[in-house]
Amino acid sequence: MASTIFSTSSSLPTAVKGLDCNTYKPTLGNLRFIASPNRKSIAVPSSSSPAPKPLFPVVKATSDVPVKTGLSDAECEAAVAAGNVPEAPPVPPTPLAPAGTPVVPSLPLSRRPRRTRRSPALRAAFQETSISPANFVYPLFIHEGEEDTPIGAMPGCYRLGWRHGLLEEVAKARDVGVNSIVLFPKVPDALKTPTGDEAYNEYGLVPRTIRMLKDKFPGLAIYTDVALDPYSSDGHDGIVREDGVIMNDETVHQLCKQAVAQGF
Repeated sequence: MASTIFSTSSSLPTAVKGLDCNTYKPTLGNLRFIASPNRKSIAVPSSSSPAPKPLFPVVKATSDVPVKTGLSDAECEAAVAAGNVPEAPPVPPTPLAPAGTPVVPSLPLSRRPRRTRRSPALRAAFQETSISPANFVYPLFIHEGEEDTPIGAMPGCYRLGWRHGLLEEVAKARDVGVNSIVLFPKVPDALKTPTGDEAYNEYGLVPRTIRMLKDKFPGLAIYTDVALDPYSSDGHDGIVREDGVIMNDETVHQLCKQAVAQGF
């Protein structure tokens, strides 16, 4: 909002210099009046008069927040326009390099991506990846039994009964936002062979479990471990020839059939 400012002299008095809009307290003796559209007059300091009793009570600051002066917007703007800019915190000094750091010219880089990682606020503003429970994949170990049995080599982990404990665990995971799982089966030793044929049995433990989970939780994302080691009597991920060599092409053939069986 525009306003017309006037006084008996041709310009604002030089005593306006030094006015701090945040801390200045106008008094009766040092005021000269200026017209304002919002009130009859506003006041600026005069250089010649002593400072008698303040017109407004001076309130001492009790915190780091500057005390309000009670000046109007027009008074603050008039002070700034006259060159009396309120004091602000100083510019922090440039951090010093360790002693012995060589003085070299800046590299001719058009971009320095590190600047977007300088502070927590910048990292939050520019991060491209935000991790949430929906990003997690929960590994679950299953077996043919009905009870959950502890895994000796993995304290705190259990092999879950595929029709009971597994369903409960998936339900709890979904309650906290984890909607992706990966299955690791324990296959009965009697079904293990050197060629891992049980891996592509469509009625095997993993295909049965997938069908059940999809029936109970249609929106669940299920990952599987396409590998022969749970089904191999040798305990290896591939078919092992009698001289100990892994038969890669033949293993891939078995893995393709396993992937098809788990996809239905």
